[in-house]
Amino acid sequence: MLNTVYQLKKPRQFEVSFQDIECDDQHLLVRPTYLSICNADQRYYQGTRAEAVLRQKLPMALIHEGVGRVIYDPTGTFEIGTDVVMIPNIPTETDEIIGENYLRSSKFRGSSTDGFLQEYILTVPDRVVPLPEHMNMSVAAFTEIVSVSYHTISRFLNIAHQRRERIGVWGDGNLGYITSLLLTKLCPQAQIYVFGVNEEKLADFTFADRTFLVTEDFGDIAIDHAFECVGGGGASKAINQIIDYIHPEGTIAIMGVSEEFAPLNTRMILEKGLRVFGSSRSGRKDFIGLLELYKKYPELPEYLENIVGSQIHVRDIADITQAFEADIHKLIGKTIMIWDK
Repeated sequence: MLNTVYQLKKPRQFEVSFQDIECDDQHLLVRPTYLSICNADQRYYQGTRAEAVLRQKLPMALIHEGVGRVIYDPTGTFEIGTDVVMIPNIPTETDEIIGENYLRSSKFRGSSTDGFLQEYILTVPDRVVPLPEHMNMSVAAFTEIVSVSYHTISRFLNIAHQRRERIGVWGDGNLGYITSLLLTKLCPQAQIYVFGVNEEKLADFTFADRTFLVTEDFGDIAIDHAFECVGGGGASKAINQIIDYIHPEGTIAIMGVSEEFAPLNTRMILEKGLRVFGSSRSGRKDFIGLLELYKKYPELPEYLENIVGSQIHVRDIADITQAFEADIHKLIGKTIMIWDK
């Protein structure tokens, strides 16, 4: 059957590509319904990735955050019409030590292979997970980024020492909001402190125990562990500030993506005996764990409704372009494309 794929040909220019897909008895078809734009998508769209990277990757369909509806499943795994979240990571092997999201052989939609900006997605059953009933679909659309926070916190719980009285989260954007929100449930014994640059954004962190502007004098505040959710040009400042205010032998999780190297105060990392680890993407078990967490704490997706930004119905390239342009100018929140084909 013929599939319509909306690929980014070059920065700020989408094109339609028609590709033939062959259905068999091992693959199912999912019709994307709600898609969420990520900062990674914007780096391709605006052309801020290195020129060599753009030449290598484009043309390519963007979007790795999205949900859809099963329209064909010869495997009998799902009923037709089941709403599912689509997992963008495509492993080609298994390893008893390395997770599927860190294997160099894995493909990732919207990065090393076409993303979800297609009419149909041909996939295998374990690359989709059924959504809870009555889930807000706009919130469900960005399950992937929430699963990344879930993945990082899960790793943190295995790495960090047990003194977890105060945990700091640096970053007042979407990732900081999501990570600090999940910490309130996954580390209920800890006080959650959020550090940011925008007082209005910090006001939305109503679930946090305290919020701070990074330009303030924190006094004698100290934290046991920290999560860096800043990325970009601000990552270095954020990580070095964490190093200043964290207790010895604390753990620092680095989550923000930066295109440039970030100079760090390695002397104090050594003196304090800090543990620093990075997390990127997530795997199937993280999606499953997160959706179970939603069922246990239904207030979580309700809080996440606060970061649903523009919801734009898309039918063609003009609508897709409008959604990406609107996303550039947002202050906070996730831009959701409602696939109206």
